[in-house]
Amino acid sequence: MTKYNINRVVIIVLDSVGIGELPDADEYGDGGSNTLANTAKAVGGLKLPQMAKLGLGNIAKVEGVAPENNPSGAYGKMAEQSKGKDTTTGHWELSGIILDNPFPVFPDGFPEDFIKQYQKRIGREILGNKVASGTSIIEELGQKHMETGKPIVYTSADSVFQIAAHEKVISVEQLYNYCETAREMLTGDLAVGRVIARPFEGQPDNFKRTANRHDYSLQPTKTTILDLLQDNHYDVLAVGKIFDIFAGRGITKHVRTKSNMEGVEKTLDFLREESNGLIFTNLVEYDQAFGHRNDPQGYAKALEEFDEILPEIINELKEDDILIITADHGCDPTTISTDHSREYVPLLVCGPQVQGGVDLGVRSTFADVAATIAQVFNISFDVGNGFTDEVLGHK
Repeated sequence: MTKYNINRVVIIVLDSVGIGELPDADEYGDGGSNTLANTAKAVGGLKLPQMAKLGLGNIAKVEGVAPENNPSGAYGKMAEQSKGKDTTTGHWELSGIILDNPFPVFPDGFPEDFIKQYQKRIGREILGNKVASGTSIIEELGQKHMETGKPIVYTSADSVFQIAAHEKVISVEQLYNYCETAREMLTGDLAVGRVIARPFEGQPDNFKRTANRHDYSLQPTKTTILDLLQDNHYDVLAVGKIFDIFAGRGITKHVRTKSNMEGVEKTLDFLREESNGLIFTNLVEYDQAFGHRNDPQGYAKALEEFDEILPEIINELKEDDILIITADHGCDPTTISTDHSREYVPLLVCGPQVQGGVDLGVRSTFADVAATIAQVFNISFDVGNGFTDEVLGHK
């Protein structure tokens, strides 16, 4: 194997920042989705000069983001080979797991027998048990929940079992316990990708979800590049909901965050520490706060805020660091749907040793990221095709 003089790889996942519909998008009801381009069009153009310098405008046409003649980064886009369009599927594929079958979804709510068993286990009846957006269902059922103390259960087009509760009615700790019970019970044909705690506060007509969300994912079904890094005594430092997505497996240290900018700050903290291996960050607000709420203005502002701080991240890269900026799926805020969208994701790669202007093309799977990490650290891995030689200029 080639020996690379790279000590650390940093992955920043801009959660839901897709860059155009995949060929099978119509099968998911997502024809015409393009999170970046449609957001840009809705706000009269995006101002992303730093990502433009890396080559973002060379990947696809995005209003306000012109292509660069001499990009400072390598650029391309990646297709999702797994079936699905959810957070767990996307991140797992980035780590090297390609799912043959999608996680189960429940467009008519969860089976009545299961709900009865669940209510018995937690000692309370539930409200809801249907597909809904998180904000609309607490508007619909929040007052009844406060009057009865019954938690609100709902799902979406994604493979999720979500439980919403007012923090003054059901404590956050108790809500987490309810989620842990659901995670334990949701197995086999009911094995959803994630159980999610959705606490909220406020009064009727003015409810607001709090930052105490917590995700309970399945254990990864196969070996990931995170597992292999840990087995080979490398650091795997997780920022944001990465720890939850992988159920803690393969991670040596983690910090949870409540906003994009806190995620950036924690990433900077890890960059300033001495470590070798992987820093893996998820910036959740694009998806959670703006995509699902069909808010292109908020989405655009969040993208521009990240772009403004990107030079600080790049300046903290050491000579032997590589930065990869990508996403896990789409969530186009301009469509009627409030769900994730089946899209390509952008791929931007930079660092002191990275060759600028390299067109990485259209990758057939997100797992090319895992394969690249395996190449960097000389770890045997047979999923995906790494692009290390391309970005480092090796022959």
